[in-house]
Amino acid sequence: MFATEGKETVLTTDAPKPIGPYSQAIRTSELVFASGQAGLDPATGKLVEGGVEEQTRQVLTNISKVLQAADSELGLVVKTTVFLKNMSEFPRMNAVYAKFFAKDPPARTTVAAAELPLNALVEIEAIALRHTHGG
Repeated sequence: MFATEGKETVLTTDAPKPIGPYSQAIRTSELVFASGQAGLDPATGKLVEGGVEEQTRQVLTNISKVLQAADSELGLVVKTTVFLKNMSEFPRMNAVYAKFFAKDPPARTTVAAAELPLNALVEIEAIALRHTHGG
């Protein structure tokens, strides 16, 4: 992690490395802003095989790894934005998403995107609280 006046850049090898000039996440003293993740396998850098369900599962696994590296977790996510290549895939994406956020799900916006990087079917970004330490 790299600190610059109250913000730290988060980088973990447990999630795909950025494919452009952006950070996996930025954390502040209280929040983590996780960049949009596609369904990339961190080991290969390629989209996982299958459809929107498999990609959504990989996306949320990747976000979970980034949040862990930033001293957070999925249970502390307060807001997500979901970008879908095709809104007809919403029910399938939503079924997988619901398993990752079964209790107290975060606020969410879902939008259709004409095209996503690497021809992904889904991309999700998240804002989360950081773990509190001490009292």
